[in-house]
Amino acid sequence: MSPGYSLSQLVQYMTKLGAIGFGGPVALVGYMHRDLVQDRSWISEADYKEGLTLAQLMPGPLAAQLAIYVGYVHYGITGATLAGVAFVLPSFVMVVALGAAYVAYGGLTWMQAVFYGVGAAVIGIIAISAYKLTAKSIGKDKLLWAIYLATAAVTIITESEIVWIFLISGLLVWLVRAPPTRWFPKSGGAALVGFGVPGDHLSTACALGATADWSVLAQIGVFFAEAGAFVFGSGLAIVPFLYGGVVNEHHWLTERQFVDAVAVAMITPGPVVITVGFIGYLVAGFSGALVAALATFLPCYLFTIIPAPYFRKHGKKPAIVAFVDGCTAAAIGTITGAVVVLGKRSITDLPTIAIMAVTLLLLWRVKKFPEPAIVALAALAGLVVYPLLKT
Repeated sequence: MSPGYSLSQLVQYMTKLGAIGFGGPVALVGYMHRDLVQDRSWISEADYKEGLTLAQLMPGPLAAQLAIYVGYVHYGITGATLAGVAFVLPSFVMVVALGAAYVAYGGLTWMQAVFYGVGAAVIGIIAISAYKLTAKSIGKDKLLWAIYLATAAVTIITESEIVWIFLISGLLVWLVRAPPTRWFPKSGGAALVGFGVPGDHLSTACALGATADWSVLAQIGVFFAEAGAFVFGSGLAIVPFLYGGVVNEHHWLTERQFVDAVAVAMITPGPVVITVGFIGYLVAGFSGALVAALATFLPCYLFTIIPAPYFRKHGKKPAIVAFVDGCTAAAIGTITGAVVVLGKRSITDLPTIAIMAVTLLLLWRVKKFPEPAIVALAALAGLVVYPLLKT
């Protein structure tokens, strides 16, 4: 049966989401569920869950991988490629433009003020997204609720995403709902072994590359390929890895410049990981931005399209459905925990509490209220309030 949408429609949607989708990975995966599953019925609930599970299990940025998988569902590798590029390109253009302005004017002092307001609004946006995902996917299943609450608590306590929790959650639901009749199937495990071997070689290659005396662009390529290939979790999980390499190891940026780079990623739409484009621009101009972005997103693209056929082929089997349900519950629990973790950093005083509360009220009471309008109003509020607090 042919899909109820064209490839060009999907590319247009991903371009729009990449251009106006604020809130980071938590909000972006929520937008895709709302728009593509609930409102337009382009993607089934099962396909969405498979994509979310794959994005959580594989290293790389969560929202970008889900966008790539969504493109793959009905249009294969061509759809995956075009959807991924369309999703990332708008925010890449924005951060390169901001990078040029940053270099030209010696910093962007207004950025902290904008982030002060936008950061508070973003917490409200992702809280609503997390609530809707929870209500839709967890339902009344007690086992899924237990996994959801446990993973939310772990995320809040550790302030990180642990890939083994997704695997354990999937295995637990699988064993409870569809226990295997035999433990050692004759043809099992080949696909996983196939994925493990390239990963091992890639790690060795990156380690060798890091010690070679290459040009700056080559060093940027190797470092950001490592970031894309070996960092699990959402785009936010890559920030500590980037800090260690960009500031401490290579000394490409100062601490202040790195903080500004993260702020740029948070106040621009699209994936948070696009901060690599800003960092690359500060290090080596447009070429540095392009190399950093390609090196970061290529591994996550490959880690999505290579296992995708197996997910599509075997995803309807009871054991796989149970595994995916467990992983999905863990993923949504992690997303909910991330709301609290991020909230502790962004909600720091009465004005930020007020901005978050207004955001929640608007999204809860006013149907179809556009998130970009909320972000714009929050940015204006930050520009007005933040300087007053600093005087």
